Amino acid sequence: MKISVALCTYNGEKFIREQIDSILNQTVKVYEIVVCDDCSTDNTPVILEEYKKKFPDIFKIHINEKNLRSVKNFEKSIALCTGEIIFLSDQDDLGKENKVELYINYFQKN
Repeated sequence: MKISVALCTYNGEKFIREQIDSILNQTVKVYEIVVCDDCSTDNTPVILEEYKKKFPDIFKIHINEKNLRSVKNFEKSIALCTGEIIFLSDQDDLGKENKVELYINYFQKN
């Protein structure tokens, strides 16, 4: 089962490393992390590129040409995901390391 994470960012340099690490450290690995950055003016795009270099097979980064705002940015990120299950993640959300596992187990049982 392919699991995608739709991650939206905007000036999130204070939180983004911890957030991405919490996704990468899940007990069930995700297939892809699709990031849509909404025209950040801080170091968020630089940080995202660092992760893309470390994990090129997982990260798909899209920098918006204009600010879409939250709802449209998530719509774009979701549309770009290719997994069977898509987790939504804001730049400052932190999931427990077994979050994906718990949801997948629930879906499989029900």
